[in-house]
Amino acid sequence: MDFAKVSAEVRTGSGKGPAHRTRAAGKLPAVLYGHQTEPLSLALDPKSLTQALDKDRKRNTVFSLSVQRDGKAEDITVMIRDVQIDPMSREPVHVDFIRVDMDELVRVTIPVLLLGIPVGVTNGGNLHQSYRNLPIAAKPADIPIKIEMEVTALEIGDALHASDLKLPPGVKVLLDPKEALASVVAPRAEKVEEAAAAAPVEGAAAPAEGAAAPAPGAAPGAAPGAAPAAGAPAAAGGKGAAPGAKPAAPAGKKEGEKKAK
Repeated sequence: MDFAKVSAEVRTGSGKGPAHRTRAAGKLPAVLYGHQTEPLSLALDPKSLTQALDKDRKRNTVFSLSVQRDGKAEDITVMIRDVQIDPMSREPVHVDFIRVDMDELVRVTIPVLLLGIPVGVTNGGNLHQSYRNLPIAAKPADIPIKIEMEVTALEIGDALHASDLKLPPGVKVLLDPKEALASVVAPRAEKVEEAAAAAPVEGAAAPAEGAAAPAPGAAPGAAPGAAPAAGAPAAAGGKGAAPGAKPAAPAGKKEGEKKAK
């Protein structure tokens, strides 16, 4: 396998200050990690890195990094682990490399492309793609540029799962086999109509649970617990009188009047 070649030199110091001075000098600050070694601070030409990137593999490009240290050059096989991009210029401002062994698996992500127009879409369904990039494990030389999935046969309600992938030899997808990657779903408008049909009619709410019943003798439609209307006769010693209440005096008799002899 041919490697893209990039030269770098060891830089002293770490942190924002040294990195800023490196950029001011026209260099790209970088750090090399991996294989249980101490992180190594580097500086390199940003244009040489951009030119060395494989147009198809992009961040999955395998580099032969020539590190200049103490007048000697050491060639190290690396890949890009992370890149920080300036939001305005869209140019890299920092890059992290990781050492790789051609006989060891590395974890990367690759794009997944869907081929064809599903039958379910022709019949009014919508195609939903859950993953546009797949996490995989493979040896550096076995990393594919992309994975393609044929979706033409999918009907509404059908899905393709991780177990349906046809991967090149030596490549393993890092997902649950039952994970759905693409599916054809029913139009959302139909679901909204179904939900509206199943909803209760507004204003037809049932009486609240535990509501008090109308008081005995209350007029129809009176509020629960409403007092009797003015002028209504009160119970006199009969049923419903308050415990211990005295009966009302007969009409025409004054209180305290002596009994006739």
